[in-house]
Amino acid sequence: MPHPDSPTAAVTRESHDVEALIIGSGLSGIGAAIALRRAGVHDVVLVEKADDLGGTWRDNTYPGCACDVPSALYSYSFAPNPEWTRAFAGQPEIRAYLRDTAAAYGITPLIRFGTEVIRAQWEPGDARWHVRTTRDHYTARFLLSAAGPWHEPLVPDVPGLADFPGEVFHSSRWRHDHDLTGARVAVIGSGASAVQFVPAIQPRVGRLHLFQRTAQWVLPKPDHYVPRAERLLMRRLPAAQRALRNAEYAALEALGIGFRHPSLLRAVQKVGTLHLRAAVRDPRLRRALTPDYTLGCKRLLLSNTYYPALTRPNVTVHPTAVEAVRGSRVIGADGSGADVDTVILGTGFHILDMPIAQRVFDADGASLDEHWKGSPDAYLGTTVSGFPNAFVLLGPHLGTGHSSAYTVLEAQLAYVAGAVRHSRSAGWTSMDVRPEVQAAFNAEVRQALPSTVYNAGGCSSYYLDGNGVNSFSWPWSTGRMRRRLARFDPEAYVTTSGTPEQADGRARP
Repeated sequence: MPHPDSPTAAVTRESHDVEALIIGSGLSGIGAAIALRRAGVHDVVLVEKADDLGGTWRDNTYPGCACDVPSALYSYSFAPNPEWTRAFAGQPEIRAYLRDTAAAYGITPLIRFGTEVIRAQWEPGDARWHVRTTRDHYTARFLLSAAGPWHEPLVPDVPGLADFPGEVFHSSRWRHDHDLTGARVAVIGSGASAVQFVPAIQPRVGRLHLFQRTAQWVLPKPDHYVPRAERLLMRRLPAAQRALRNAEYAALEALGIGFRHPSLLRAVQKVGTLHLRAAVRDPRLRRALTPDYTLGCKRLLLSNTYYPALTRPNVTVHPTAVEAVRGSRVIGADGSGADVDTVILGTGFHILDMPIAQRVFDADGASLDEHWKGSPDAYLGTTVSGFPNAFVLLGPHLGTGHSSAYTVLEAQLAYVAGAVRHSRSAGWTSMDVRPEVQAAFNAEVRQALPSTVYNAGGCSSYYLDGNGVNSFSWPWSTGRMRRRLARFDPEAYVTTSGTPEQADGRARP
């Protein structure tokens, strides 16, 4: 990624003024555009650095890629899809759903593809965000960051990896032109992506070496093909699909109670233990795959094929982190090693150190990343003091270990729409959340987190930021999240009024 101010970073050609500019065209960006138009904002532009929409579901095309949330719940509530062919949809269907939804709601023509944000800065003089991209320059009244936390691949700093003579790629940048037939493959990482692609590639490769730093809790996946008759029923009786969605939501919320009261997870953890025992007969391998922390402390994984794949003769599990790569040999921290010709990184994403935070600046030129100092923070996970008229979608402290990203997003979008409507009707030129309000919310979250499984489960997960602080998790139910975000609270904000030309950048109480 070029430095935001490097001379090769951008060449601007035209200038456009819009009411709302959205960064990204994944599920967050598409949903935000729909919500804004429903709120009466029609002058909306989405800037997308890729050549197609879809975000996470555009980038992740690895074999076996699928959702780990039930399909009926993994969609916008206002745009149900009766055509899912599986209870847990695969990547091609999810991507097609996003494309179809964007087209149906008139969002696709609003997207400027091949347009990467280089720098976005708040200018109080005209109460506008000034956004420089690789194509044009934009000024916008409202700025929405929908870049997403599961977007930028995390490549580990392993000594010697850069000099590996074979093929190296991240699971989200899958090399479909690289034939794995008969290959000697090292997989680094055993998280959500690896749990899906390892069983998909195991039958084809010659040897597969899985380097597992931490064992994962893997539960059976209640996936199945959805018969045509059932899809026809969902199409003709929308109430049936709503009922299914509500039932799945209720089931996941019931599971969420355990995340807030970890002792209740023992029964679920027993299911995971039995699932492992049934699939893996070798006591030594079973010990290597048995987690030593409470289920839910890390992301909960679902698979019926992962454990069986690891028992195959061509698979070796190395229960260790990777220490180095020397030539064609991948070496574990325990001294074990493997000679391979392909390395696949299942090492996740920049979840809390999102690169977009290095490109969004306040009026004084300090970046969002500099404000956060390694620990992202936002009022209700949505607005950040010092960044007026800006919203972070799927932001800090809104993540759950049990529910759907769509549930979180739609709760946020209700708040964003309310904020925009209120700002327009009140004649505000800017709205900036009060620092004491943001601090109070942050303190409330930090007080609630220690008793949750995210913090008390005895593991190190991506929920923890570089400072060791849980900046990811919402410590309550999603019902409480929806209630907290249902009503915009104008008293939480410092505002300016009048025309942009009259605004002098000094906020009034």
